[in-house]
Amino acid sequence: MTLLKAIANIAKEQGSAIYIVGGFVRDLLLNRPSLDFDIVVEGDAIKLALAVKAKYGGRITSHKQFGTAKWFLDLSSEFNQNNNKSENNSLATEFELLTTLDFITARREFYKHPTALPTVESGSIKLDLHRRDFTINTLAIRLDGQHFGDLHDYWGGYNDLRRGLVRVLHSLSFIDDPTRMLRAVRYEQRYGFTLGQRTHQLLIAALPMLERTSGDRIRHEIDKVLAEENMIQIMDHLNELGILKKIHPDLNWDEWLRMHLAEIKLPPKEWDIGTNIKGKPLKNILTYIIWLVRLPVARAQKVAKRLRLSRVISENVQGACLLWEDLTIIKDKKPSICTSRLDKTPLPAIYAVFCVCENKIIRSKLLAYITKWRHVTQITNGFDLKKRNLQPGPIYKKILSQLRDAWLDGEILTPEDETEYLNDLIYKISEENTNETFS
Repeated sequence: MTLLKAIANIAKEQGSAIYIVGGFVRDLLLNRPSLDFDIVVEGDAIKLALAVKAKYGGRITSHKQFGTAKWFLDLSSEFNQNNNKSENNSLATEFELLTTLDFITARREFYKHPTALPTVESGSIKLDLHRRDFTINTLAIRLDGQHFGDLHDYWGGYNDLRRGLVRVLHSLSFIDDPTRMLRAVRYEQRYGFTLGQRTHQLLIAALPMLERTSGDRIRHEIDKVLAEENMIQIMDHLNELGILKKIHPDLNWDEWLRMHLAEIKLPPKEWDIGTNIKGKPLKNILTYIIWLVRLPVARAQKVAKRLRLSRVISENVQGACLLWEDLTIIKDKKPSICTSRLDKTPLPAIYAVFCVCENKIIRSKLLAYITKWRHVTQITNGFDLKKRNLQPGPIYKKILSQLRDAWLDGEILTPEDETEYLNDLIYKISEENTNETFS
């Protein structure tokens, strides 16, 4: 709160009214901790953000088209020099909790056609709140001057919080932005609320609009669902309402998925996967893999394309689907063949299949690959083969692969065994070359 008062003082100097709105106010009134700060300015949000940066350091990114700015907080030398010690200590604590703060010029929005991104114009706090999705997100607390702490509630949001209702502001809400359907269910399940009767009716009527909504926007909302603690319950209701099937017919949801996604855990260290892959949280990747793994690969690829999944997720989904179809190979074949097959599959995909596979033999072989087989290699290398007067070419790869396979299958147990095995291979190759010469 010290930080907000400091910003409010700067806004007062500029003659701007500022408000904290949306999620923070909602969660504050529900007595739930929140760092979801949005500062709405009746004035110039970018100008205010730059003034805050000038006093407290950090850096600013802005979008003039929308009148927004993001302040990246930083306990810089400028901050320490410009503030007295007591204020500095209070603010420092809040700086440690926050990394960014959004400044938004109060504005109104209108949609040129359904599912389009909104066109924006500057406006008042009342108009700004009216553009939001649900009444529970339309609450604002004013921060500047003598108005500090005043609650603005134009659309009955406080009453809906008390009644436990998720309610849209107007009848075209889901038409304008169909992704609000996913958000409505997310809030409903997160807080133990219910959808307002009219809101439920409007949602069902607007379901066909999901087919016209971009995959990027839908995936963004799905990612938020997957990050919720009660993700299973949210997915249950999304499925009951028919939202998942409207996004794509192959977005299935059943008891098998409920069970396995509820139990999903990050892999132990021996899997050597890490917790993030190319900026994507591993748990998010694993969730998509398990969600789609039972689909034929071509259909899974269509879902990935519809949701505009990242390349790393799409590749892992594809790898897992192909592996799922080839599990009999893993079950019935010797280690060298299993390893050759698994070497083609990304590790997260293997781990996801391991998590959901119920066959003990297959699971043991997948684990053997991770802990032992994939680390097996032959001693001989290309330089050794060159010393044997073998001409470089595809034969090198063939020989080295055969040596590794022999180690994996227990045909080679010692370095001496490998030397003897290599001698036999080279002898066979020379015999084959001799026969070709005289044939």
